Amino acid sequence: MFSSLYQKVIAWSRHPHAERYLGGLSFAESSFFPIPPDVMLAPMVVATPNQAWRFAAVTTITSVLGGIAGYFIGRYLFLELGQPLIDFYHAQDKMDTVKEWFVQYGVWIVFLAGFTPLPYKVFTLTAGAVNMVFWPFVLASAVGRGSRFFLLAGLIKWGGQKLADFIERYINILGWLTLALIAVAIWLFKF
Repeated sequence: MFSSLYQKVIAWSRHPHAERYLGGLSFAESSFFPIPPDVMLAPMVVATPNQAWRFAAVTTITSVLGGIAGYFIGRYLFLELGQPLIDFYHAQDKMDTVKEWFVQYGVWIVFLAGFTPLPYKVFTLTAGAVNMVFWPFVLASAVGRGSRFFLLAGLIKWGGQKLADFIERYINILGWLTLALIAVAIWLFKF
């Protein structure tokens, strides 16, 4: 199951417009879309390792810009756009939890959310909704998101062809493990 999907994703990552799609996905994920850009960044670096830093930079910049869009939605359009997004994803309990975290941890929670696979869009909307100071939000987003994407790109580039061969050989096991980890992360975040 995962093997054929992996081959398709690798083929897509070599598409002439793949970098634009990566940027669009990264922007959208930071403000409203559920799929993280890692799923496109990783195969693009596997397919073209000499472009790893460029892909990480594109992902970081567009993710921070998407986070800024999420922030402004939360700050100025929360009732019109933010709340419907929260309702669509059934994430009101997550939003309430994130609000508590903002009170406890301030800007550090934005950095943490940017680095981890937590649903970043909830944090960007919440940052705007609670009127977090803008420039610390942007800085924490840039450092958190940049750390995540450059680390991922660097690890894949460092692993090189051996890592690509390993992934291709064990993609089905890795796919199921990834789904299990996502399920555990969602369960932990929920409770």
